Amino acid sequence: MKMTGRVLLVLLVLAVAALLLYPTIRWYCFVPDSAKAIAAGSNEDIREYSRGQAARAVNALTAMLRTDRDQAVPEEYRYLEDEVENKPDEWTVYLLLSSFSTEGELFSAVEKHYREELLDIKKLSGNVLQLGLDLRGGMSVVLEADTASYAESHDGHVPSGSELTELLSGDIEILTSRIDEFGVSEPDIRLQGSDQIVIEVPGETDPERVDSFLMGRGALTFCLVDRGLTERVNAEYLANPSRAFDEHGALISPSYIPSGFTLAGYYTEDEYGIEELVQFVVLDDDIVLDGSHLVSATMERDGMTGRPAVNFRLDSEGASIFHRFTSAHIGDQLAVVMDGRVKSVAVINDAISSDVQLTGSFTEEEAQSLAVVLRTSSLPIDLTVVSQQGVGASLGSDSVNVALKAILVGFLLVILCMIVYYGPAGIIADVALMMNFLMMIAVLSAMHFTLTLSSIAGLVLTLGMAIDANVIIYERIKEEMEEGLSVYEAVKLGFGRAFWTIMDSNVTTIIAAIVLSVLGSSTVKGFANTLAIGVACSLFTSLFVSHLLFDFFISEEKGNVWFSWRRKK
Repeated sequence: MKMTGRVLLVLLVLAVAALLLYPTIRWYCFVPDSAKAIAAGSNEDIREYSRGQAARAVNALTAMLRTDRDQAVPEEYRYLEDEVENKPDEWTVYLLLSSFSTEGELFSAVEKHYREELLDIKKLSGNVLQLGLDLRGGMSVVLEADTASYAESHDGHVPSGSELTELLSGDIEILTSRIDEFGVSEPDIRLQGSDQIVIEVPGETDPERVDSFLMGRGALTFCLVDRGLTERVNAEYLANPSRAFDEHGALISPSYIPSGFTLAGYYTEDEYGIEELVQFVVLDDDIVLDGSHLVSATMERDGMTGRPAVNFRLDSEGASIFHRFTSAHIGDQLAVVMDGRVKSVAVINDAISSDVQLTGSFTEEEAQSLAVVLRTSSLPIDLTVVSQQGVGASLGSDSVNVALKAILVGFLLVILCMIVYYGPAGIIADVALMMNFLMMIAVLSAMHFTLTLSSIAGLVLTLGMAIDANVIIYERIKEEMEEGLSVYEAVKLGFGRAFWTIMDSNVTTIIAAIVLSVLGSSTVKGFANTLAIGVACSLFTSLFVSHLLFDFFISEEKGNVWFSWRRKK
């Protein structure tokens, strides 16, 4: 490859690394701690805070209007100017408030500002390089086996101790797969006692984020909708919503709904991603099909509306059942029910067999989450959440600071040793090492990796191995120069002859890291993943970037590079 192409490739790699690092840099350097704390709460907390700030802003601006209508708009409210089309040269409180037709419109504009800002921060928090339980803490969830539900669906059979342990072991396998697909790194999932599962998720303090892979525990069903009863219930309950719920918030089924039918709520998400009841649906208790017949599920876009949808494929038995049912009920309504809540209602227009598309009031995130839950199948035994709480870091801040200082000191000593021993040529190795470190952090950030103390150890080890490759190359170059070759020829032969030595050693290390990642515990996986990524990056920087930097200073006609402070060749 020509010099120009090699330079462009390195610049492209640096640009991509900077792009991948941007969310992490923004999160840790530019998002205030106060905003992080609010965004880490539930969506209900964000909605309450946003509406509180909106009320405060409306009251403050109204008070300013009464005091001095011609005073300039304070800086903290200047964002409201973006909500106005015809903007004057100078904003006063009177002109700003006059731009909104009602106080409610002003309230909505302020609330929108805080809502979008906090939800953006909340989304950003899931796309950055996280710190693990030992460094930052996280979320601990205790789940308990729902033996009553299991007995109800298995003709009254209650699982024994060994059978319950086997069922919970199956739950752990599915939850691990589900959590991995959600991109949560290094979860600790283990049995507790005879009927509980403990899940510790590093860095996660967002209840909705955790619920997204805990809820939807496979309770997906297709049920026929009774249109007449549905219309009657909605006419009564929507006009008098207070009559629809008891004191515990449970739906009250009217006396005229006969046995064999169940009243359920149809929920959609508001701007905060919070589910809100929009209507009621009466379902036939006879389940048409359940989630056990699903083979695959993916999130796609509806070709007609462009809205998020979930496409899934049924097995042969499920396809046969579904085809017979839909053929016999063309024109009827079919509801998709998830954990007792109606997610979608559609009219059966044609007979449906193996390929099914769920459409409805899904957001893209909800459709993606639903696809993951469906794709990872139903749990052998349902679980109920016993407790869900944040946990503190197992290492104190002093321990973390000491570890970070050790990394920094070690990194600086490696850089200094290369300069002292190899002279100006050592600077080239150090530049390649810094780029290697940048690439590693960028890749880990893009993977939303959770950084623990063990993965930091893998990071440090990788940096040491990366500089080792440069040492091998430099010693080979020095040997060639001692044979009387020019610097240009020695560099060319040195990189060429060291290539396979470096490749062999690094490839075997990557293989060992892959084995550790597949077979090891969550702690070992963090170390192995960091090591594998670092070794791959070091191959590029030591063999490609270092060679490119040498070519900047030497050619066949001219140029020398010192490999020691004592002599120049």
